[in-house]
Amino acid sequence: MKKFLLGIIAGFIIAGVTAVVLFFAAVKFAQRAPEPPEAAWLSLRMGGDMPELQPMMLPLPAWESRAPLTVAEAWSALRRAAKDDRVKGVLLRPRGLAIGWGKLEEIRSGIGEVRKAGKPVHAWLSSPGTREYYLASAADKIYMAPEDVLDLRGLRVEAMYVKGTLDKLGIEVEIEHAGKYKDAGDMFTRTGMSPETREALNAILDDQYARLVKALAESRKTSVEKARALIDGGPYVAPKAVAAGLIDELLYEKDAEQRVEEVSGAKAKDKPKALGAREYLRIPPDLKGKKVRQVALLIAQGSILRTSPADLFGEEQAITPKGIEQQVKLIEKDPSIRGVIVRIDSPGGDAVASDEILEQLKRLSRKKPMIFSMSDVAASGGYYMAMTGDPIVAYPGTITGSIGVIYGKANLRGLYGKIGVNKEILKRGQFADLDSDFQKLTPEGRAKLRETIDFIYTGFLKRVSEGRKKKVDEIEPHAQGRVWSGERALALGLVDANGGIDAAVEMLRKKAGIQDDEVVRVSVYPSPKSWFETWFRPSPSDETAWDAETALLVRHMPAGLAPWLQGGFLRVLPYQIRIE
Repeated sequence: MKKFLLGIIAGFIIAGVTAVVLFFAAVKFAQRAPEPPEAAWLSLRMGGDMPELQPMMLPLPAWESRAPLTVAEAWSALRRAAKDDRVKGVLLRPRGLAIGWGKLEEIRSGIGEVRKAGKPVHAWLSSPGTREYYLASAADKIYMAPEDVLDLRGLRVEAMYVKGTLDKLGIEVEIEHAGKYKDAGDMFTRTGMSPETREALNAILDDQYARLVKALAESRKTSVEKARALIDGGPYVAPKAVAAGLIDELLYEKDAEQRVEEVSGAKAKDKPKALGAREYLRIPPDLKGKKVRQVALLIAQGSILRTSPADLFGEEQAITPKGIEQQVKLIEKDPSIRGVIVRIDSPGGDAVASDEILEQLKRLSRKKPMIFSMSDVAASGGYYMAMTGDPIVAYPGTITGSIGVIYGKANLRGLYGKIGVNKEILKRGQFADLDSDFQKLTPEGRAKLRETIDFIYTGFLKRVSEGRKKKVDEIEPHAQGRVWSGERALALGLVDANGGIDAAVEMLRKKAGIQDDEVVRVSVYPSPKSWFETWFRPSPSDETAWDAETALLVRHMPAGLAPWLQGGFLRVLPYQIRIE
Protein backbone atom coordinates (compact mmCIF):
# COMPACT_ATOMS: atom_id res chain seq x y z
CA MET A 1 0.00 0.00 0.00
CA LYS A 2 2.84 2.32 0.92
CA LYS A 3 4.56 1.72 -2.44
CA PHE A 4 1.25 2.26 -4.22
CA LEU A 5 0.77 5.69 -2.58
CA LEU A 6 4.37 6.65 -3.30
CA GLY A 7 3.83 5.68 -6.92
CA ILE A 8 0.73 7.89 -7.17
CA ILE A 9 2.57 10.84 -5.60
CA ALA A 10 5.56 10.33 -7.89
CA GLY A 11 3.20 10.19 -10.87
CA PHE A 12 1.61 13.52 -9.91
CA ILE A 13 5.05 15.10 -9.47
CA ILE A 14 6.27 13.84 -12.85
CA ALA A 15 3.05 15.01 -14.52
CA GLY A 16 3.37 18.44 -12.88
CA VAL A 17 7.00 18.84 -13.90
CA THR A 18 6.15 17.74 -17.44
CA ALA A 19 3.30 20.27 -17.62
CA VAL A 20 5.59 23.07 -16.44
CA VAL A 21 8.28 22.11 -18.97
CA LEU A 22 5.72 21.97 -21.78
CA PHE A 23 4.29 25.35 -20.72
CA PHE A 24 7.72 26.98 -20.75
CA ALA A 25 8.43 25.38 -24.12
CA ALA A 26 5.15 26.76 -25.50
CA VAL A 27 5.97 30.23 -24.16
CA LYS A 28 9.46 30.10 -25.65
CA PHE A 29 8.04 28.95 -28.98
CA ALA A 30 5.43 31.73 -28.99
CA GLN A 31 8.03 34.41 -28.15
CA ARG A 32 10.25 33.63 -31.12
CA ALA A 33 10.33 36.21 -33.88
CA PRO A 34 8.43 34.99 -36.95
CA GLU A 35 10.27 34.62 -40.24
CA PRO A 36 9.81 37.77 -42.34
CA PRO A 37 7.73 36.87 -45.41
CA GLU A 38 8.64 38.04 -48.89
CA ALA A 39 5.17 39.54 -49.26
CA ALA A 40 2.48 40.21 -46.66
CA TRP A 41 -0.58 42.27 -45.91
CA LEU A 42 -1.29 43.70 -42.49
CA SER A 43 -4.50 42.63 -40.76
CA LEU A 44 -5.44 45.27 -38.21
CA ARG A 45 -8.20 44.12 -35.86
CA MET A 46 -9.28 46.88 -33.49
CA GLY A 47 -11.95 46.86 -30.81
CA GLY A 48 -12.78 47.82 -27.27
CA ASP A 49 -11.08 50.68 -25.49
CA MET A 50 -7.59 50.35 -27.08
CA PRO A 51 -5.63 51.36 -23.97
CA GLU A 52 -2.43 53.37 -24.07
CA LEU A 53 -0.58 50.73 -22.05
CA GLN A 54 -0.49 47.04 -22.84
CA PRO A 55 -2.08 44.87 -20.14
CA MET A 56 -0.30 41.81 -18.79
CA MET A 57 -0.54 38.98 -21.32
CA LEU A 58 0.67 35.43 -21.47
CA PRO A 59 2.93 35.30 -24.54
CA LEU A 60 0.68 32.78 -26.28
CA PRO A 61 -1.09 33.41 -29.60
CA ALA A 62 -4.55 32.56 -28.23
CA TRP A 63 -4.12 35.03 -25.36
CA GLU A 64 -2.59 37.79 -27.47
CA SER A 65 -5.33 37.61 -30.09
CA ARG A 66 -7.99 38.40 -27.47
CA ALA A 67 -6.22 41.38 -25.91
CA PRO A 68 -7.05 44.75 -27.51
CA LEU A 69 -4.32 46.52 -29.44
CA THR A 70 -2.82 49.51 -27.72
CA VAL A 71 -2.63 52.86 -29.49
CA ALA A 72 1.17 52.59 -29.62
CA GLU A 73 0.95 49.14 -31.24
CA ALA A 74 -1.46 50.36 -33.92
CA TRP A 75 0.72 53.43 -34.50
CA SER A 76 3.92 51.36 -34.77
CA ALA A 77 2.37 48.75 -37.06
CA LEU A 78 0.99 51.31 -39.51
CA ARG A 79 4.19 53.41 -39.62
CA ARG A 80 6.35 50.36 -40.20
CA ALA A 81 3.97 48.98 -42.82
CA ALA A 82 4.16 52.27 -44.74
CA LYS A 83 7.96 51.96 -45.08
CA ASP A 84 8.25 48.16 -45.33
CA ASP A 85 8.47 46.99 -48.95
CA ARG A 86 7.34 43.52 -47.89
CA VAL A 87 3.95 44.82 -46.75
CA LYS A 88 1.73 45.19 -49.80
CA GLY A 89 -1.50 46.41 -48.20
CA VAL A 90 -3.63 46.75 -45.07
CA LEU A 91 -7.05 45.43 -44.11
CA LEU A 92 -8.75 47.30 -41.25
CA ARG A 93 -11.31 45.46 -39.15
CA PRO A 94 -12.67 47.84 -36.50
CA ARG A 95 -15.50 46.51 -34.37
CA GLY A 96 -17.09 47.67 -31.13
CA LEU A 97 -14.69 50.57 -30.66
CA ALA A 98 -14.99 52.28 -27.29
CA ILE A 99 -12.29 54.90 -27.81
CA GLY A 100 -12.38 58.67 -28.02
CA TRP A 101 -11.94 60.85 -31.06
CA GLY A 102 -8.30 61.59 -30.33
CA LYS A 103 -7.24 57.96 -30.67
CA LEU A 104 -9.37 57.65 -33.80
CA GLU A 105 -7.45 60.57 -35.30
CA GLU A 106 -4.15 58.85 -34.45
CA ILE A 107 -5.13 55.70 -36.33
CA ARG A 108 -6.56 57.67 -39.26
CA SER A 109 -3.24 59.49 -39.50
CA GLY A 110 -1.39 56.16 -39.68
CA ILE A 111 -3.73 54.97 -42.42
CA GLY A 112 -2.89 58.13 -44.33
CA GLU A 113 0.83 57.32 -44.11
CA VAL A 114 0.26 53.88 -45.63
CA ARG A 115 -1.79 55.36 -48.47
CA LYS A 116 0.86 58.03 -49.13
CA ALA A 117 3.32 55.16 -49.63
CA GLY A 118 1.12 53.95 -52.49
CA LYS A 119 -0.23 50.90 -50.67
CA PRO A 120 -3.93 50.00 -50.67
CA VAL A 121 -5.86 50.22 -47.41
CA HIS A 122 -9.24 48.51 -47.30
CA ALA A 123 -11.72 48.33 -44.42
CA TRP A 124 -14.23 45.60 -43.65
CA LEU A 125 -16.93 46.62 -41.19
CA SER A 126 -19.02 44.46 -38.89
CA SER A 127 -21.96 46.06 -37.04
CA PRO A 128 -20.41 49.48 -37.67
CA GLY A 129 -21.37 52.63 -35.81
CA THR A 130 -20.20 56.20 -36.30
CA ARG A 131 -16.77 55.56 -34.75
CA GLU A 132 -16.04 52.56 -36.94
CA TYR A 133 -17.18 54.38 -40.06
CA TYR A 134 -15.14 57.50 -39.21
CA LEU A 135 -12.05 55.31 -38.92
CA ALA A 136 -12.83 53.36 -42.10
CA SER A 137 -13.42 56.56 -44.06
CA ALA A 138 -9.64 57.04 -44.15
CA ALA A 139 -9.29 53.86 -46.27
CA ASP A 140 -9.38 53.45 -50.05
CA LYS A 141 -12.32 51.04 -50.01
CA ILE A 142 -14.99 50.20 -47.44
CA TYR A 143 -16.83 46.86 -47.35
CA MET A 144 -19.51 45.31 -45.16
CA ALA A 145 -21.55 42.10 -45.12
CA PRO A 146 -24.72 41.98 -47.28
CA GLU A 147 -27.08 41.61 -44.31
CA ASP A 148 -25.40 44.13 -42.00
CA VAL A 149 -26.53 47.63 -40.98
CA LEU A 150 -24.47 50.84 -41.07
CA ASP A 151 -25.47 52.61 -37.87
CA LEU A 152 -24.33 56.09 -38.92
CA ARG A 153 -26.53 58.56 -37.01
CA GLY A 154 -24.40 61.53 -36.01
CA LEU A 155 -23.15 62.48 -32.56
CA ARG A 156 -24.61 63.09 -29.13
CA VAL A 157 -23.52 63.83 -25.56
CA GLU A 158 -25.53 62.63 -22.58
CA ALA A 159 -25.16 63.93 -19.03
CA MET A 160 -26.87 62.17 -16.13
CA TYR A 161 -28.28 64.00 -13.09
CA VAL A 162 -29.22 62.08 -9.95
CA LYS A 163 -30.28 64.82 -7.51
CA GLY A 164 -33.91 63.67 -7.67
CA THR A 165 -32.89 60.15 -6.70
CA LEU A 166 -30.66 61.40 -3.89
CA ASP A 167 -33.48 63.58 -2.56
CA LYS A 168 -35.73 60.53 -2.30
CA LEU A 169 -32.98 58.68 -0.42
CA GLY A 170 -32.38 61.57 1.95
CA ILE A 171 -28.86 62.28 0.64
CA GLU A 172 -27.62 65.83 0.16
CA VAL A 173 -24.34 66.45 -1.67
CA GLU A 174 -22.58 69.72 -0.92
CA ILE A 175 -20.10 71.06 -3.48
CA GLU A 176 -17.62 73.91 -3.42
CA HIS A 177 -15.69 74.71 -6.60
CA ALA A 178 -13.48 77.32 -8.24
CA GLY A 179 -14.53 78.22 -11.78
CA LYS A 180 -18.07 78.69 -13.06
CA TYR A 181 -17.61 75.81 -15.54
CA LYS A 182 -16.20 73.44 -12.90
CA ASP A 183 -19.36 71.39 -12.74
CA ALA A 184 -18.12 67.91 -11.83
CA GLY A 185 -20.54 67.86 -8.90
CA ASP A 186 -23.58 69.04 -10.85
CA MET A 187 -24.81 65.50 -11.40
CA PHE A 188 -25.39 65.32 -7.62
CA THR A 189 -26.73 68.84 -7.05
CA ARG A 190 -28.77 69.68 -10.17
CA THR A 191 -31.58 68.11 -12.15
CA GLY A 192 -30.34 69.35 -15.53
CA MET A 193 -27.51 71.11 -17.37
CA SER A 194 -26.36 74.52 -16.28
CA PRO A 195 -26.02 77.15 -19.05
CA GLU A 196 -22.23 76.92 -18.67
CA THR A 197 -22.20 73.14 -19.12
CA ARG A 198 -24.47 73.38 -22.14
CA GLU A 199 -22.21 76.03 -23.69
CA ALA A 200 -19.01 74.03 -23.20
CA LEU A 201 -20.42 70.69 -24.37
CA ASN A 202 -22.14 72.21 -27.40
CA ALA A 203 -18.84 73.78 -28.48
CA ILE A 204 -17.04 70.43 -28.24
CA LEU A 205 -19.88 68.67 -30.06
CA ASP A 206 -19.83 71.29 -32.84
CA ASP A 207 -16.07 70.88 -33.30
CA GLN A 208 -16.20 67.10 -33.53
CA TYR A 209 -19.26 67.07 -35.78
CA ALA A 210 -17.52 69.45 -38.19
CA ARG A 211 -14.52 67.10 -38.34
CA LEU A 212 -16.78 64.09 -38.92
CA VAL A 213 -18.64 65.83 -41.75
CA LYS A 214 -15.38 66.98 -43.36
CA ALA A 215 -13.87 63.48 -43.17
CA LEU A 216 -16.98 61.93 -44.72
CA ALA A 217 -17.08 64.52 -47.50
CA GLU A 218 -13.40 64.00 -48.38
CA SER A 219 -13.64 60.21 -48.22
CA ARG A 220 -16.75 59.95 -50.38
CA LYS A 221 -15.71 62.83 -52.65
CA THR A 222 -18.85 64.83 -52.04
CA SER A 223 -19.84 68.22 -50.63
CA VAL A 224 -20.11 69.10 -46.95
CA GLU A 225 -23.85 69.70 -47.40
CA LYS A 226 -24.31 66.24 -48.94
CA ALA A 227 -22.23 64.68 -46.15
CA ARG A 228 -24.53 66.23 -43.53
CA ALA A 229 -27.54 64.89 -45.42
CA LEU A 230 -25.99 61.41 -45.50
CA ILE A 231 -25.54 61.48 -41.72
CA ASP A 232 -29.11 62.67 -41.21
CA GLY A 233 -30.33 59.82 -43.43
CA GLY A 234 -28.82 57.02 -41.30
CA PRO A 235 -28.91 54.28 -40.20
CA TYR A 236 -28.66 52.35 -43.49
CA VAL A 237 -29.28 48.71 -44.31
CA ALA A 238 -26.42 47.33 -46.39
CA PRO A 239 -27.91 47.78 -49.90
CA LYS A 240 -28.96 51.36 -49.14
CA ALA A 241 -25.51 52.13 -47.73
CA VAL A 242 -24.06 51.13 -51.11
CA ALA A 243 -26.69 53.12 -52.99
CA ALA A 244 -25.88 56.19 -50.87
CA GLY A 245 -22.20 55.84 -51.74
CA LEU A 246 -21.13 55.19 -48.14
CA ILE A 247 -20.05 51.58 -48.75
CA ASP A 248 -18.12 50.51 -51.86
CA GLU A 249 -19.13 46.87 -52.01
CA LEU A 250 -20.97 44.20 -50.01
CA LEU A 251 -18.54 41.39 -49.19
CA TYR A 252 -18.18 38.77 -46.51
CA GLU A 253 -15.00 38.89 -44.46
CA LYS A 254 -13.15 36.16 -46.37
CA ASP A 255 -14.01 37.86 -49.66
CA ALA A 256 -12.63 41.14 -48.32
CA GLU A 257 -9.38 39.37 -47.42
CA GLN A 258 -9.18 37.94 -50.92
CA ARG A 259 -9.76 41.40 -52.40
CA VAL A 260 -6.79 42.79 -50.47
CA GLU A 261 -4.63 39.94 -51.74
CA GLU A 262 -5.73 40.66 -55.31
CA VAL A 263 -4.86 44.36 -55.19
CA SER A 264 -1.58 43.89 -53.31
CA GLY A 265 0.36 43.63 -56.55
CA ALA A 266 2.02 40.30 -55.76
CA LYS A 267 2.02 37.46 -58.25
CA ALA A 268 -0.22 34.45 -57.63
CA LYS A 269 2.72 32.21 -56.69
CA ASP A 270 3.87 34.84 -54.17
CA LYS A 271 0.51 35.06 -52.43
CA PRO A 272 0.92 37.61 -49.61
CA LYS A 273 0.75 36.28 -46.08
CA ALA A 274 -1.69 37.81 -43.60
CA LEU A 275 0.04 39.21 -40.52
CA GLY A 276 -1.66 40.45 -37.37
CA ALA A 277 -0.28 43.63 -35.81
CA ARG A 278 1.46 41.92 -32.87
CA GLU A 279 2.87 39.17 -35.07
CA TYR A 280 4.19 41.81 -37.48
CA LEU A 281 5.76 43.88 -34.70
CA ARG A 282 7.71 40.83 -33.48
CA ILE A 283 9.57 40.77 -36.81
CA PRO A 284 12.79 42.77 -36.25
CA PRO A 285 12.95 45.82 -38.54
CA ASP A 286 15.79 46.02 -41.03
CA LEU A 287 18.09 48.66 -39.52
CA LYS A 288 21.39 47.66 -41.12
CA GLY A 289 23.66 50.62 -41.64
CA LYS A 290 21.34 52.99 -39.77
CA LYS A 291 21.93 54.87 -36.55
CA VAL A 292 19.20 54.23 -34.00
CA ARG A 293 18.29 56.75 -31.30
CA GLN A 294 16.03 55.69 -28.47
CA VAL A 295 13.29 57.85 -26.95
CA ALA A 296 10.93 56.98 -24.11
CA LEU A 297 7.15 57.05 -24.40
CA LEU A 298 6.05 57.52 -20.78
CA ILE A 299 2.39 56.52 -20.45
CA ALA A 300 0.21 58.33 -17.88
CA GLN A 301 -3.20 56.67 -18.13
CA GLY A 302 -6.20 56.84 -15.81
CA SER A 303 -7.35 58.95 -12.89
CA ILE A 304 -4.75 60.67 -10.72
CA LEU A 305 -4.73 59.24 -7.20
CA ARG A 306 -2.34 59.44 -4.26
CA THR A 307 -2.14 55.65 -4.05
CA SER A 308 -3.45 52.91 -6.28
CA PRO A 309 -2.77 49.30 -5.29
CA ALA A 310 -2.03 46.86 -8.08
CA ASP A 311 -4.71 44.59 -9.43
CA LEU A 312 -4.58 40.81 -9.69
CA PHE A 313 -2.01 41.04 -12.50
CA GLY A 314 0.21 43.65 -10.84
CA GLU A 315 -1.01 46.52 -13.01
CA GLU A 316 -1.68 49.93 -11.47
CA GLN A 317 -5.19 51.21 -12.03
CA ALA A 318 -4.34 54.91 -11.94
CA ILE A 319 -1.61 57.54 -12.25
CA THR A 320 0.17 57.91 -8.91
CA PRO A 321 3.22 59.88 -7.74
CA LYS A 322 4.95 56.64 -6.76
CA GLY A 323 4.28 55.01 -10.12
CA ILE A 324 5.55 58.03 -12.08
CA GLU A 325 8.59 58.34 -9.80
CA GLN A 326 9.61 54.74 -10.53
CA GLN A 327 9.48 55.32 -14.28
CA VAL A 328 11.26 58.68 -14.04
CA LYS A 329 14.17 57.01 -12.23
CA LEU A 330 14.42 54.28 -14.87
CA ILE A 331 14.46 56.83 -17.70
CA GLU A 332 16.96 59.08 -15.91
CA LYS A 333 19.40 56.20 -15.40
CA ASP A 334 19.33 55.04 -19.03
CA PRO A 335 21.96 57.01 -21.00
CA SER A 336 20.68 55.62 -24.31
CA ILE A 337 17.37 57.51 -23.98
CA ARG A 338 17.74 60.79 -25.86
CA GLY A 339 14.37 62.27 -24.92
CA VAL A 340 10.91 61.64 -23.50
CA ILE A 341 7.37 61.86 -24.84
CA VAL A 342 4.88 61.96 -21.96
CA ARG A 343 1.62 60.49 -23.22
CA ILE A 344 -1.38 61.62 -21.12
CA ASP A 345 -4.82 60.04 -21.14
CA SER A 346 -6.40 61.27 -17.90
CA PRO A 347 -9.44 63.22 -16.66
CA GLY A 348 -7.46 64.42 -13.64
CA GLY A 349 -7.96 63.60 -9.99
CA ASP A 350 -6.29 64.40 -6.69
CA ALA A 351 -4.83 67.93 -6.49
CA VAL A 352 -1.86 67.06 -4.27
CA ALA A 353 -0.93 64.01 -6.34
CA SER A 354 -1.12 66.11 -9.54
CA ASP A 355 1.37 68.58 -8.08
CA GLU A 356 3.77 65.86 -6.95
CA ILE A 357 3.70 64.31 -10.42
CA LEU A 358 4.35 67.69 -12.05
CA GLU A 359 7.45 68.18 -9.89
CA GLN A 360 8.80 64.75 -10.86
CA LEU A 361 8.27 65.50 -14.56
CA LYS A 362 9.99 68.88 -14.13
CA ARG A 363 12.98 67.07 -12.67
CA LEU A 364 13.07 64.69 -15.63
CA SER A 365 12.66 67.59 -18.07
CA ARG A 366 15.80 69.22 -16.68
CA LYS A 367 17.77 66.09 -17.61
CA LYS A 368 16.12 64.90 -20.84
CA PRO A 369 14.35 66.79 -23.65
CA MET A 370 10.58 66.39 -23.20
CA ILE A 371 7.40 66.70 -25.28
CA PHE A 372 3.82 66.07 -24.12
CA SER A 373 1.35 64.14 -26.27
CA MET A 374 -2.32 64.29 -25.24
CA SER A 375 -4.57 61.36 -26.04
CA ASP A 376 -8.39 61.31 -25.82
CA VAL A 377 -8.46 63.26 -22.55
CA ALA A 378 -5.87 65.39 -20.75
CA ALA A 379 -8.00 67.62 -18.56
CA SER A 380 -7.80 69.26 -15.15
CA GLY A 381 -5.07 67.36 -13.26
CA GLY A 382 -4.21 65.66 -16.57
CA TYR A 383 -3.55 69.12 -18.04
CA TYR A 384 -1.83 70.35 -14.87
CA MET A 385 0.83 67.62 -15.01
CA ALA A 386 1.89 68.86 -18.47
CA MET A 387 2.90 72.30 -17.14
CA THR A 388 6.67 71.73 -17.17
CA GLY A 389 7.13 74.42 -19.81
CA ASP A 390 7.75 71.87 -22.58
CA PRO A 391 5.79 71.77 -25.87
CA ILE A 392 2.33 70.13 -25.84
CA VAL A 393 0.75 68.31 -28.78
CA ALA A 394 -2.98 67.47 -28.75
CA TYR A 395 -5.35 66.01 -31.31
CA PRO A 396 -8.08 68.34 -32.56
CA GLY A 397 -10.52 65.98 -30.81
CA THR A 398 -8.68 65.81 -27.49
CA ILE A 399 -10.69 66.94 -24.45
CA THR A 400 -8.44 69.23 -22.43
CA GLY A 401 -8.39 72.30 -20.18
CA SER A 402 -10.78 72.13 -17.20
CA ILE A 403 -8.50 74.38 -15.15
CA GLY A 404 -10.40 74.43 -11.87
CA VAL A 405 -10.81 72.82 -8.44
CA ILE A 406 -13.68 71.07 -6.69
CA TYR A 407 -14.49 69.65 -3.27
CA GLY A 408 -17.58 67.66 -2.38
CA LYS A 409 -19.07 65.76 0.51
CA ALA A 410 -22.31 63.89 1.12
CA ASN A 411 -24.66 64.65 4.02
CA LEU A 412 -26.32 61.31 4.80
CA ARG A 413 -28.33 62.43 7.84
CA GLY A 414 -31.64 62.09 5.98
CA LEU A 415 -30.78 58.59 4.78
CA TYR A 416 -29.66 57.54 8.25
CA GLY A 417 -32.96 58.77 9.66
CA LYS A 418 -34.92 56.69 7.15
CA ILE A 419 -33.13 53.50 8.17
CA GLY A 420 -33.04 54.17 11.90
CA VAL A 421 -29.39 55.15 12.31
CA ASN A 422 -28.30 57.92 14.68
CA LYS A 423 -24.90 59.48 15.28
CA GLU A 424 -23.58 61.60 18.13
CA ILE A 425 -20.46 63.66 17.46
CA LEU A 426 -17.94 64.65 20.13
CA LYS A 427 -15.14 66.89 18.92
CA ARG A 428 -12.16 68.93 19.95
CA GLY A 429 -11.34 71.65 17.46
CA GLN A 430 -13.71 73.97 15.60
CA PHE A 431 -13.52 72.12 12.28
CA ALA A 432 -12.94 68.53 13.45
CA ASP A 433 -16.33 67.59 11.99
CA LEU A 434 -15.89 69.51 8.74
CA ASP A 435 -16.23 66.39 6.59
CA SER A 436 -18.80 64.60 8.73
CA ASP A 437 -21.49 62.83 6.72
CA PHE A 438 -24.07 63.52 9.45
CA GLN A 439 -24.42 67.27 9.09
CA LYS A 440 -24.43 70.15 6.62
CA LEU A 441 -21.51 72.48 6.21
CA THR A 442 -21.71 75.43 8.57
CA PRO A 443 -21.12 78.94 7.17
CA GLU A 444 -17.76 78.97 8.98
CA GLY A 445 -16.85 75.54 7.60
CA ARG A 446 -17.83 76.54 4.09
CA ALA A 447 -15.67 79.68 4.37
CA LYS A 448 -12.71 77.57 5.51
CA LEU A 449 -13.16 75.24 2.52
CA ARG A 450 -13.50 78.23 0.21
CA GLU A 451 -10.16 79.54 1.45
CA THR A 452 -8.43 76.25 0.60
CA ILE A 453 -10.14 75.89 -2.80
CA ASP A 454 -9.21 79.43 -3.81
CA PHE A 455 -5.61 78.77 -2.73
CA ILE A 456 -5.40 75.62 -4.88
CA TYR A 457 -7.07 77.34 -7.85
CA THR A 458 -4.66 80.27 -7.64
CA GLY A 459 -1.80 77.77 -7.61
CA PHE A 460 -3.28 76.01 -10.65
CA LEU A 461 -3.42 79.30 -12.57
CA LYS A 462 0.15 80.09 -11.53
CA ARG A 463 1.44 76.70 -12.71
CA VAL A 464 -0.35 77.09 -16.06
CA SER A 465 0.96 80.63 -16.54
CA GLU A 466 4.51 79.40 -15.85
CA GLY A 467 4.14 76.33 -18.06
CA ARG A 468 2.56 78.23 -20.95
CA LYS A 469 4.80 81.27 -20.44
CA LYS A 470 1.85 83.62 -20.20
CA LYS A 471 0.47 86.01 -17.61
CA VAL A 472 -2.19 84.77 -15.21
CA ASP A 473 -4.58 87.38 -16.63
CA GLU A 474 -4.15 85.78 -20.06
CA ILE A 475 -4.88 82.28 -18.74
CA GLU A 476 -7.79 83.01 -16.38
CA PRO A 477 -10.44 83.73 -19.06
CA HIS A 478 -9.79 80.27 -20.55
CA ALA A 479 -9.76 78.58 -17.14
CA GLN A 480 -12.85 78.66 -14.88
CA GLY A 481 -13.02 74.86 -15.12
CA ARG A 482 -14.08 74.91 -18.79
CA VAL A 483 -13.21 72.01 -21.08
CA TRP A 484 -12.00 72.64 -24.62
CA SER A 485 -11.40 70.58 -27.72
CA GLY A 486 -7.76 70.29 -28.76
CA GLU A 487 -8.60 72.41 -31.80
CA ARG A 488 -9.83 75.32 -29.67
CA ALA A 489 -7.08 74.79 -27.10
CA LEU A 490 -4.54 75.46 -29.85
CA ALA A 491 -6.28 78.70 -30.82
CA LEU A 492 -6.29 79.78 -27.16
CA GLY A 493 -2.61 78.97 -26.61
CA LEU A 494 -3.27 76.13 -24.17
CA VAL A 495 -1.33 73.69 -26.40
CA ASP A 496 1.39 74.19 -29.02
CA ALA A 497 0.26 72.01 -31.92
CA ASN A 498 -2.49 69.72 -33.15
CA GLY A 499 -1.25 66.24 -33.96
CA GLY A 500 -0.44 62.84 -32.55
CA ILE A 501 2.56 60.69 -31.72
CA ASP A 502 4.20 61.45 -35.08
CA ALA A 503 4.12 65.18 -34.43
CA ALA A 504 5.51 64.64 -30.92
CA VAL A 505 8.35 62.47 -32.27
CA GLU A 506 9.31 65.10 -34.86
CA MET A 507 9.29 67.87 -32.25
CA LEU A 508 11.41 65.73 -29.92
CA ARG A 509 13.79 64.89 -32.77
CA LYS A 510 14.57 68.59 -33.20
CA LYS A 511 14.72 69.30 -29.48
CA ALA A 512 17.05 66.35 -28.79
CA GLY A 513 19.27 67.03 -31.80
CA ILE A 514 18.48 63.74 -33.54
CA GLN A 515 19.50 63.92 -37.20
CA ASP A 516 17.04 63.34 -40.04
CA ASP A 517 18.93 60.24 -41.22
CA GLU A 518 18.83 58.65 -37.75
CA VAL A 519 16.06 56.22 -36.83
CA VAL A 520 13.98 56.99 -33.75
CA ARG A 521 13.03 53.90 -31.75
CA VAL A 522 10.21 54.47 -29.25
CA SER A 523 10.32 52.45 -26.02
CA VAL A 524 7.18 52.35 -23.88
CA TYR A 525 7.37 53.04 -20.13
CA PRO A 526 6.28 51.32 -17.98
CA SER A 527 7.30 48.31 -20.02
CA PRO A 528 4.77 45.47 -20.05
CA LYS A 529 5.39 42.98 -17.26
CA SER A 530 6.06 39.40 -18.20
CA TRP A 531 3.71 36.79 -16.79
CA PHE A 532 6.62 35.48 -14.68
CA GLU A 533 7.30 38.88 -13.08
CA THR A 534 3.61 39.34 -12.39
CA TRP A 535 2.81 36.03 -10.76
CA PHE A 536 5.98 35.76 -8.70
CA ARG A 537 6.27 39.37 -7.56
CA PRO A 538 6.42 39.94 -3.79
CA SER A 539 3.19 41.14 -2.23
CA PRO A 540 3.33 44.79 -1.12
CA SER A 541 3.50 44.90 2.66
CA ASP A 542 1.65 48.19 2.99
CA GLU A 543 -1.54 47.18 1.17
CA THR A 544 -4.54 47.37 3.47
CA ALA A 545 -8.05 46.00 3.16
CA TRP A 546 -9.19 49.52 2.22
CA ASP A 547 -6.53 49.60 -0.53
CA ALA A 548 -7.82 46.33 -1.93
CA GLU A 549 -11.42 47.55 -1.91
CA THR A 550 -10.34 50.80 -3.56
CA ALA A 551 -8.53 48.92 -6.34
CA LEU A 552 -11.61 46.81 -7.00
CA LEU A 553 -13.90 49.83 -7.16
CA VAL A 554 -11.52 51.86 -9.32
CA ARG A 555 -11.46 49.07 -11.90
CA HIS A 556 -15.25 49.04 -12.19
CA MET A 557 -16.23 52.71 -12.12
CA PRO A 558 -16.03 55.52 -14.69
CA ALA A 559 -12.57 57.06 -14.69
CA GLY A 560 -13.83 60.50 -13.67
CA LEU A 561 -15.45 59.18 -10.48
CA ALA A 562 -12.47 57.22 -9.15
CA PRO A 563 -10.76 60.19 -7.38
CA TRP A 564 -13.90 60.86 -5.29
CA LEU A 565 -13.23 57.57 -3.54
CA GLN A 566 -10.11 58.92 -1.87
CA GLY A 567 -11.55 62.29 -0.85
CA GLY A 568 -9.66 65.57 -0.70
CA PHE A 569 -9.54 68.45 -3.16
CA LEU A 570 -9.78 67.50 -6.80
CA ARG A 571 -8.56 68.74 -10.15
CA VAL A 572 -10.93 66.54 -12.11
CA LEU A 573 -12.80 66.71 -15.41
CA PRO A 574 -16.51 67.55 -15.16
CA TYR A 575 -18.31 64.32 -16.00
CA GLN A 576 -16.93 61.56 -18.17
CA ILE A 577 -17.43 63.24 -21.55
CA ARG A 578 -18.22 60.68 -24.23
CA ILE A 579 -19.35 61.76 -27.69
CA GLU A 580 -21.47 58.97 -29.17
